[in-house]
Amino acid sequence: MADLLLEIFSEEIPARMQARAAEDLKRLVCDGLTAAGLEYESAAAYVTPRRLALSVEGLPLTQPDVTEERRGPRVGAPEQALAGFLKANNLASIDVCEQRDTGKGVFYFLTVEKRGAATQDVLPELLVEAIRKLPWPKSMIWGEADFRWVRPLQSILCLFNGQALPGRLDLGGGREILFGDRTRGHRFLAPAELTVDNAEDYKAKLKAAKVILDPAERRAAILSQAEALAARAGLVLKQDDALLEEVTGLVEWPVALMGRIDEAFMDVPPEVLTTSMRAHQKYFAVETKSGDLAPHFVVISNMEPSDGGAVIIGGNERVLRARLSDAKFFWDQDRKQSLESRLPALSNITFHAKLGTLADKVGRVRALAAHLATLIPGADAKMADRAAQLAKADLVTGMVGEFPELQGIMGRYYARQDGEGEAVAEAIADHYSPLGPSDRCPTAPNSVALALADKLDTLVGFFAIDEKPTGSKDPYALRRAALGIIRLIVENGLRLSLQAVFAKAGAKPAVVADLMAFFADRLKVAMREQGVRHDLVSAVFALGNEDDLVRLLKRVDALA
Repeated sequence: MADLLLEIFSEEIPARMQARAAEDLKRLVCDGLTAAGLEYESAAAYVTPRRLALSVEGLPLTQPDVTEERRGPRVGAPEQALAGFLKANNLASIDVCEQRDTGKGVFYFLTVEKRGAATQDVLPELLVEAIRKLPWPKSMIWGEADFRWVRPLQSILCLFNGQALPGRLDLGGGREILFGDRTRGHRFLAPAELTVDNAEDYKAKLKAAKVILDPAERRAAILSQAEALAARAGLVLKQDDALLEEVTGLVEWPVALMGRIDEAFMDVPPEVLTTSMRAHQKYFAVETKSGDLAPHFVVISNMEPSDGGAVIIGGNERVLRARLSDAKFFWDQDRKQSLESRLPALSNITFHAKLGTLADKVGRVRALAAHLATLIPGADAKMADRAAQLAKADLVTGMVGEFPELQGIMGRYYARQDGEGEAVAEAIADHYSPLGPSDRCPTAPNSVALALADKLDTLVGFFAIDEKPTGSKDPYALRRAALGIIRLIVENGLRLSLQAVFAKAGAKPAVVADLMAFFADRLKVAMREQGVRHDLVSAVFALGNEDDLVRLLKRVDALA
């Protein structure tokens, strides 16, 4: 048995594409091995910003021998048919064939034994095909080459049984990359060429050359360093799994450093500071033990500084200062206008060509939120209406224009600034929630009324103009909106008639029927994720006239 090691070395691969690329490389190569009859014991893919690597263990040195049976013409067939079969199979005489009665006549059968080829002869073409088929969301060509890849390729390391495979990748334009046994370490800390003998030697030499090959190991190193750095300052690292995943794809040798945020920016809302640091600079936020944002940040460097990081920290602090100066400017400017004074601007923003402007949507949501407030215990129709009136106003502020992910959140701060009640401010902040299965679901009555109204209006509107989700396409996130409505109703125990609220939102009977079928499917998805059998949900829906989700799920429990 022997091992295969493949490394595709290139310029920096975008972080968001790395994990999928490693999975695709493993899938394509392993599928090719299986199709070629080459069984293996295990396979593992790795990725760093500059390399995709695959290690396959336990491969045979040769393909297995294969016995193939070919059916020829019928016994007594014309001479021309026999001659064609003999020529196609390079036979001198038909006598080497067996005659066999198939029940539909007697035919000639030829048994051919094919000896398996050497694995090292099969692999080069198989690997080149996998490299060429690797799908990228975006790819490019460079120089005179016509081969497409996510970034310019520099080299391909390929070892089988400890020896370099004699393969090559044709890039077009007279350029090619030959397979070899060499790679490079860290771009700055150890850029010299490394000669590799096998997979273990490859990993060890890369680590010595300041490259941690395994993304899981890099992720753990980043997290432990950042947490230790925060702890030494008496602080706590703010958890951010998505940022951690992204930063893992930006560095090969992570080194955590801590910088300071100028006190002048600490009066800006913490969500603004963390969003600016996260979105633009990929910095981790840190908090005090009481949960307040601390005037510090953690940056993950791809360098091992000799000065303790003073130059790197100073440079990042200067860049952050410029970023936060913009954010503070927007914060100061936006507060000079009330949310209510911004409402006319919503008439200039099209929500959808067939559904009118944002101002039109606000009008529909106001009426629906006020109605829902009468059905939700503890909600106040006037407060729900006021929150609905102001909910979209922050979309025309400078801050949300710069940071769209802060919509709703900034509305809350500006509503407080304007002297609106806390229930109104919180409803504005919560009305987009829940955004997903892990997002917090609003529980405050007015927040629930507005969040439901906003999602119901979106669903009814798009179903009414026949813009329903199809297959994997859902450009208006209607499936997410439906799941959000289900969570809002179920987690808050609301006794609502879905058909009645659809009708109140303007849905005609045919649209109500379509929406009920759509919700049945979404409910099955939601329940399946909780371990509930989907056929139980189908059975209860099949009874008909059941559109109270709380009662429906109680029936599902009883049926189970």
